Amino acid sequence: VKTFDFCKKHNLIVTGGMDRIIRMWNPYVPGKPTGILKGHCAPILYLYISTEENRIFSVSSDNTIKIWDIRDQSCLFTANPKASRIQGEVSACLFCPTVKALYVTTDSIAFLPLRTKSQPQGHLTVSHKEPVLCCGYSKEFRQVVSCTEGSVVKVWDFDTGGQVFEFGDAHGHSAITCMTFDISGRRLVTGGRDGCLKIWNFNNGHCLKILKKEGKSDEVCDCTYVKVNRSNYVMAVGWDRRIDMYFQDSNDDVHHIQNPQPYWQDDLRSGHKEDILCIAQCPPSLLATSGYDGEIVVWNMVSGHIHSRLVTPVPPECTDAKGIDKSVSSVTFLKTRIRNNESAACLVSSGPQVSNTGYVNFWSLVHGGNLFATFEASRMKCLITKMAVNAEETLLYVADLSGYIYVYDTKDYALTPEQEAPKTANYWRAHISSVTSLVIVDEDEVLLTSATDCTVRLWSIHGEFIGTFGQPEAWSIHTAASWKHPMIPYEILVDPFSMPAHRILEGES
Repeated sequence: VKTFDFCKKHNLIVTGGMDRIIRMWNPYVPGKPTGILKGHCAPILYLYISTEENRIFSVSSDNTIKIWDIRDQSCLFTANPKASRIQGEVSACLFCPTVKALYVTTDSIAFLPLRTKSQPQGHLTVSHKEPVLCCGYSKEFRQVVSCTEGSVVKVWDFDTGGQVFEFGDAHGHSAITCMTFDISGRRLVTGGRDGCLKIWNFNNGHCLKILKKEGKSDEVCDCTYVKVNRSNYVMAVGWDRRIDMYFQDSNDDVHHIQNPQPYWQDDLRSGHKEDILCIAQCPPSLLATSGYDGEIVVWNMVSGHIHSRLVTPVPPECTDAKGIDKSVSSVTFLKTRIRNNESAACLVSSGPQVSNTGYVNFWSLVHGGNLFATFEASRMKCLITKMAVNAEETLLYVADLSGYIYVYDTKDYALTPEQEAPKTANYWRAHISSVTSLVIVDEDEVLLTSATDCTVRLWSIHGEFIGTFGQPEAWSIHTAASWKHPMIPYEILVDPFSMPAHRILEGES
């Protein structure tokens, strides 16, 4: 036994050690455990019984954290070390019941607050019953599709906000982590934590194809639909650190499991060394992938060779590289600049993230890639989650972990190497938690967002609140009088973290 804990209220002792098994004991019946909890893949270093929540917290030597239900003796939640951003060897753990958070010490201290899945309040309008992890817009049908942690897919009418259709268990019990549409906008592609991609007729919930590698599959983090020469492919990235390519033909009526194409040789020899978090394309031939270690690789999709390799820099004011999160969660091309002026910065990426402050980097892709400019992009000192640019590529939209959206004027920014930040055109709070999708619908001049607060919302490009998908009142996109504006969502209004934008508040005291 390496660790144990005792709870007088539940009359319970829990023990754990090298055999990776948690045993539950009644102190008055020492001969035989009352329960056995299996699930850890490494020796257990720490155990804590939370009396109020009726939970058991366990930490193993591979930095995996699990939460168990005492009554049901079942695992409720598993925190992967990369998802919880714990690096290094665990030296100490402590659960603080006052703030309901777990402290894990390696070469730095990780603060992991216990956030039970939010239950929608009766007076609040939500789009789903669980966190929304991604959403997208189908121009062909003028519909919005949103996908959740509970593997539920909902289809919404873009012009009114009403629900059209929904189906569940899209990826079984696994969360849907990413989605995209085919070129026509008629087929939905989803990727999940089960390592699969699926192609759907999303108007009736029929699965047309399952895209999956043989053997064990790792989580899919992002996917996109591309056209290379005359061929169509679904490309996916994730925890397997490879670019998976699935060839797509016109035969959508056969339901079968499809394996990926052979990997590019450059991908096998010198691809990503860490998990790949996102992917972006620039027709006809460029593809960018970004990793957990801060490395961005730009590929030639036609040849499969590496075009450029970019390494996320550490800000000069940071003297200690430890504790800096270099992971790049979002990357996007400035396609107009690539076509017109290759010497200017034409790739935008998030990261690094230092002391909960997110940065944005602008890169030039000539001569192997150069960093042109970088600036701090979050006034609320929160990590960047998503980025998007408008069709003219004059405005950059940045979303963060606290639900804020910032708009930057980038029309003339990073045409030559410079360090001054671009002008902030606007910013507002769209959600009370992390923004998971940021989609600009240029033809209607609106912004589509989703978040872990269970909502999918529509905004004008200037930040005016149109409505939440699923609300009782219908809206009309082109009739401003039907919008919620000048109202804002109630939970944002009453949240103390929501500060109004006013020149007096932004000035010196």
